[in-house]
Amino acid sequence: MSRIGKLPVAVPSGVDVALNDSTVVVKGPKGQLQQRILPVVEVTIGGGVVTVARKSDDKPGRSAHGLTRTLVANMIDGVTKGFRKSLTLQGVGYRVNKAGNDLNFSLGYSHPVTYAAPNGISFVVEGTNTVHVDGIDKQQVGQVAAEIRGLRPPEPYKGKGIRYVNEVVRKKLGKAGKAGKK
Repeated sequence: MSRIGKLPVAVPSGVDVALNDSTVVVKGPKGQLQQRILPVVEVTIGGGVVTVARKSDDKPGRSAHGLTRTLVANMIDGVTKGFRKSLTLQGVGYRVNKAGNDLNFSLGYSHPVTYAAPNGISFVVEGTNTVHVDGIDKQQVGQVAAEIRGLRPPEPYKGKGIRYVNEVVRKKLGKAGKAGKK
């Protein structure tokens, strides 16, 4: 039995969870999310909790059990609290500005880089080198943060680039042996 899958998900007040055919719809103060449920698991709603049970003990059922419970829990968290990923720019001249809903980056290229905000995502720029990606869909927030990081990933010699806050970049030594030769 899945240790995560068998845990019930509490539904807080102000959140409405409905099951339409094979789709779970969650409505809350921040918005609405929906997720298609695989046919190998069964979702039941009642008594202020959502429970997920698998229909059979085969490999696909066991695999989808904990995943489905986590997806439903993330949807409930998203419509109540939301999710945030923070990125920081490190490097001389690396800057970010907010223009409407879009972000304008200066990343050491010969041209500025613009990143348009997808639906459901909002950006908060703190200073000139920190960006917060906010949204209700955990997967979408993570994907947008990864795309922004991919504009200029941190390089291993000087550590310049876009990185997640608290991300540790392992640095390489470079050409240290050349200085001693004559």
